[in-house]
Amino acid sequence: MSELPTPRASRLQRPSWRDSRLVAGVLIVLAASAIGAKVVGAADDTVPMYVAATAIRPGDRLTAANLRRVDVQLGDTGRLYLAAAAGAPVDGWARTAVAEGQLVPSGAVGQRSDIDVQRVAVKVDSTSATGLVAGSVVDVWVSQRDPATTQERYLAAKRLLLGVTVADVPATGSGFGGATSSTAVQILVPRERVGEVIGAADSLSRLTLVPGPGGTAGS
Repeated sequence: MSELPTPRASRLQRPSWRDSRLVAGVLIVLAASAIGAKVVGAADDTVPMYVAATAIRPGDRLTAANLRRVDVQLGDTGRLYLAAAAGAPVDGWARTAVAEGQLVPSGAVGQRSDIDVQRVAVKVDSTSATGLVAGSVVDVWVSQRDPATTQERYLAAKRLLLGVTVADVPATGSGFGGATSSTAVQILVPRERVGEVIGAADSLSRLTLVPGPGGTAGS
Protein backbone atom coordinates (compact mmCIF):
# COMPACT_ATOMS: atom_id res chain seq x y z
CA MET A 1 0.00 0.00 0.00
CA SER A 2 1.38 3.42 -0.98
CA GLU A 3 1.71 6.06 1.76
CA LEU A 4 -0.44 9.15 1.63
CA PRO A 5 1.43 12.43 1.14
CA THR A 6 2.04 14.29 4.43
CA PRO A 7 0.64 17.87 4.30
CA ARG A 8 3.26 20.53 4.83
CA ALA A 9 2.40 23.29 7.35
CA SER A 10 2.40 26.73 5.77
CA ARG A 11 4.36 29.41 7.60
CA LEU A 12 2.51 32.57 8.59
CA GLN A 13 3.96 35.56 6.85
CA ARG A 14 4.45 38.95 8.55
CA PRO A 15 2.04 41.49 7.05
CA SER A 16 3.71 43.89 4.71
CA TRP A 17 3.11 47.62 4.40
CA ARG A 18 1.98 46.81 0.91
CA ASP A 19 -0.98 44.86 2.35
CA SER A 20 -4.04 46.99 1.52
CA ARG A 21 -5.93 45.83 4.61
CA LEU A 22 -3.12 46.93 6.91
CA VAL A 23 -2.87 50.33 5.21
CA ALA A 24 -6.63 50.84 5.46
CA GLY A 25 -6.61 49.95 9.16
CA VAL A 26 -3.80 52.39 9.90
CA LEU A 27 -5.61 55.17 8.04
CA ILE A 28 -8.81 54.53 9.99
CA VAL A 29 -6.95 54.72 13.31
CA LEU A 30 -5.22 57.96 12.31
CA ALA A 31 -8.47 59.52 11.13
CA ALA A 32 -10.25 58.59 14.36
CA SER A 33 -7.42 60.04 16.42
CA ALA A 34 -7.48 63.30 14.45
CA ILE A 35 -11.26 63.65 14.80
CA GLY A 36 -11.08 62.93 18.53
CA ALA A 37 -8.33 65.50 19.03
CA LYS A 38 -10.35 68.08 17.11
CA VAL A 39 -13.48 67.45 19.18
CA VAL A 40 -11.55 67.69 22.44
CA GLY A 41 -9.81 70.85 21.27
CA ALA A 42 -13.10 72.44 20.26
CA ALA A 43 -14.59 71.64 23.66
CA ASP A 44 -11.78 73.53 25.33
CA ASP A 45 -12.01 76.49 22.91
CA THR A 46 -14.16 78.59 25.25
CA VAL A 47 -13.72 82.15 26.47
CA PRO A 48 -14.95 83.75 29.72
CA MET A 49 -17.75 86.26 29.14
CA TYR A 50 -20.25 88.14 31.30
CA VAL A 51 -23.99 87.55 31.39
CA ALA A 52 -26.53 89.56 33.36
CA ALA A 53 -27.03 87.90 36.76
CA THR A 54 -30.12 90.07 37.23
CA ALA A 55 -32.12 92.31 34.92
CA ILE A 56 -29.87 95.29 34.16
CA ARG A 57 -31.52 98.66 33.56
CA PRO A 58 -30.08 101.69 31.77
CA GLY A 59 -28.14 103.71 34.32
CA ASP A 60 -27.25 100.72 36.52
CA ARG A 61 -23.64 100.39 37.59
CA LEU A 62 -22.08 97.10 36.50
CA THR A 63 -20.66 95.18 39.46
CA ALA A 64 -20.15 91.62 40.63
CA ALA A 65 -23.72 91.75 41.96
CA ASN A 66 -25.37 91.98 38.53
CA LEU A 67 -22.73 90.24 36.40
CA ARG A 68 -21.98 86.52 36.23
CA ARG A 69 -19.09 84.83 34.44
CA VAL A 70 -19.72 82.00 31.98
CA ASP A 71 -17.44 80.11 29.58
CA VAL A 72 -18.88 80.05 26.08
CA GLN A 73 -17.87 79.42 22.48
CA LEU A 74 -18.39 82.53 20.41
CA GLY A 75 -15.71 82.44 17.75
CA ASP A 76 -15.37 85.73 15.89
CA THR A 77 -18.48 87.17 17.55
CA GLY A 78 -16.79 87.31 20.95
CA ARG A 79 -15.73 90.90 20.35
CA LEU A 80 -19.38 91.94 20.42
CA TYR A 81 -19.79 91.05 24.10
CA LEU A 82 -18.25 91.96 27.46
CA ALA A 83 -15.25 89.72 28.18
CA ALA A 84 -14.69 88.53 31.74
CA ALA A 85 -10.99 87.75 31.53
CA ALA A 86 -10.00 91.15 32.95
CA GLY A 87 -12.74 91.26 35.60
CA ALA A 88 -15.71 93.57 35.94
CA PRO A 89 -15.37 97.09 34.49
CA VAL A 90 -13.96 99.51 37.04
CA ASP A 91 -16.31 102.31 36.00
CA GLY A 92 -18.87 100.51 33.87
CA TRP A 93 -22.47 101.68 33.54
CA ALA A 94 -25.30 100.19 31.54
CA ARG A 95 -26.33 102.30 28.59
CA THR A 96 -29.15 99.95 27.56
CA ALA A 97 -31.24 97.26 29.24
CA VAL A 98 -29.97 93.67 29.37
CA ALA A 99 -32.32 90.85 30.35
CA GLU A 100 -31.31 88.40 33.05
CA GLY A 101 -29.24 85.54 31.66
CA GLN A 102 -28.27 87.31 28.44
CA LEU A 103 -24.72 88.02 27.36
CA VAL A 104 -23.82 91.66 27.99
CA PRO A 105 -23.17 93.44 24.67
CA SER A 106 -20.00 95.52 24.70
CA GLY A 107 -22.01 98.40 23.21
CA ALA A 108 -24.27 98.39 26.26
CA VAL A 109 -21.40 99.40 28.54
CA GLY A 110 -20.25 102.99 28.99
CA GLN A 111 -19.13 105.47 31.57
CA ARG A 112 -21.40 107.43 33.86
CA SER A 113 -21.21 110.45 31.58
CA ASP A 114 -22.64 108.31 28.76
CA ILE A 115 -25.92 107.70 30.59
CA ASP A 116 -28.62 109.81 28.94
CA VAL A 117 -31.58 108.88 31.16
CA GLN A 118 -32.72 110.05 34.58
CA ARG A 119 -35.03 108.53 37.16
CA VAL A 120 -38.32 110.35 37.48
CA ALA A 121 -41.11 109.33 39.86
CA VAL A 122 -44.56 109.61 38.29
CA LYS A 123 -47.83 109.17 40.17
CA VAL A 124 -50.10 106.75 38.33
CA ASP A 125 -53.28 104.90 39.13
CA SER A 126 -52.47 101.68 40.98
CA THR A 127 -54.22 99.71 38.26
CA SER A 128 -51.78 101.15 35.75
CA ALA A 129 -48.88 99.81 37.83
CA THR A 130 -50.30 96.31 38.19
CA GLY A 131 -47.84 93.67 36.97
CA LEU A 132 -44.99 96.10 36.45
CA VAL A 133 -41.53 95.23 37.78
CA ALA A 134 -38.13 96.85 37.63
CA GLY A 135 -37.01 96.46 34.04
CA SER A 136 -40.48 96.52 32.48
CA VAL A 137 -40.75 98.53 29.27
CA VAL A 138 -43.74 100.86 29.03
CA ASP A 139 -45.23 103.70 27.01
CA VAL A 140 -46.25 106.81 28.95
CA TRP A 141 -49.63 108.31 28.05
CA VAL A 142 -50.87 111.64 29.35
CA SER A 143 -54.47 112.88 29.65
CA GLN A 144 -54.76 116.63 30.25
CA ARG A 145 -57.39 118.09 32.54
CA ASP A 146 -60.32 119.57 30.65
CA PRO A 147 -60.00 123.36 31.16
CA ALA A 148 -63.65 123.88 30.24
CA THR A 149 -64.93 122.41 33.49
CA THR A 150 -64.06 122.45 37.13
CA GLN A 151 -64.92 118.79 37.43
CA GLU A 152 -62.30 116.07 37.26
CA ARG A 153 -62.63 115.46 33.56
CA TYR A 154 -59.83 114.68 31.15
CA LEU A 155 -59.23 115.10 27.44
CA ALA A 156 -58.26 112.27 25.10
CA ALA A 157 -54.97 110.62 26.06
CA LYS A 158 -51.83 111.22 24.00
CA ARG A 159 -48.64 109.22 24.07
CA LEU A 160 -45.85 111.19 25.69
CA LEU A 161 -42.99 108.65 25.76
CA LEU A 162 -42.39 105.42 23.86
CA GLY A 163 -40.57 102.41 25.29
CA VAL A 164 -39.11 103.70 28.55
CA THR A 165 -37.81 101.40 31.28
CA VAL A 166 -39.30 101.08 34.74
CA ALA A 167 -36.60 101.62 37.37
CA ASP A 168 -38.56 100.79 40.52
CA VAL A 169 -42.07 99.86 41.60
CA PRO A 170 -43.19 100.35 45.22
CA ALA A 171 -44.24 97.33 47.21
CA THR A 172 -47.93 96.50 47.34
CA GLY A 173 -49.82 98.69 49.74
CA SER A 174 -47.50 101.70 49.48
CA GLY A 175 -49.83 103.74 47.29
CA PHE A 176 -51.35 107.09 48.22
CA GLY A 177 -54.76 107.10 49.90
CA GLY A 178 -57.88 108.76 48.59
CA ALA A 179 -60.84 107.96 46.42
CA THR A 180 -58.53 106.61 43.75
CA SER A 181 -55.45 104.76 44.96
CA SER A 182 -52.28 105.88 43.21
CA THR A 183 -48.67 104.76 43.20
CA ALA A 184 -45.39 106.54 42.48
CA VAL A 185 -43.46 104.52 39.89
CA GLN A 186 -39.90 105.45 38.96
CA ILE A 187 -39.22 105.44 35.23
CA LEU A 188 -36.05 106.16 33.26
CA VAL A 189 -36.71 109.24 31.15
CA PRO A 190 -34.38 110.60 28.44
CA ARG A 191 -32.71 113.73 29.82
CA GLU A 192 -34.18 115.98 27.13
CA ARG A 193 -37.73 114.80 27.96
CA VAL A 194 -37.58 115.14 31.77
CA GLY A 195 -39.10 118.63 31.67
CA GLU A 196 -42.12 117.39 29.71
CA VAL A 197 -42.84 114.65 32.25
CA ILE A 198 -42.52 117.02 35.20
CA GLY A 199 -44.72 119.58 33.41
CA ALA A 200 -47.40 116.99 32.82
CA ALA A 201 -47.37 116.00 36.48
CA ASP A 202 -47.49 119.63 37.68
CA SER A 203 -50.49 120.40 35.43
CA LEU A 204 -52.50 117.71 37.23
CA SER A 205 -52.69 115.65 34.07
CA ARG A 206 -53.31 111.94 34.42
CA LEU A 207 -50.34 109.71 33.55
CA THR A 208 -50.83 106.10 32.53
CA LEU A 209 -48.15 103.46 31.98
CA VAL A 210 -48.95 101.00 29.21
CA PRO A 211 -46.64 97.98 28.92
CA GLY A 212 -45.62 96.83 25.47
CA PRO A 213 -45.59 93.17 24.33
CA GLY A 214 -43.82 91.23 27.08
CA GLY A 215 -43.26 94.51 28.90
CA THR A 216 -44.15 93.17 32.33
CA ALA A 217 -41.48 90.48 32.31
CA GLY A 218 -38.59 92.77 33.08
CA SER A 219 -37.11 92.23 29.64
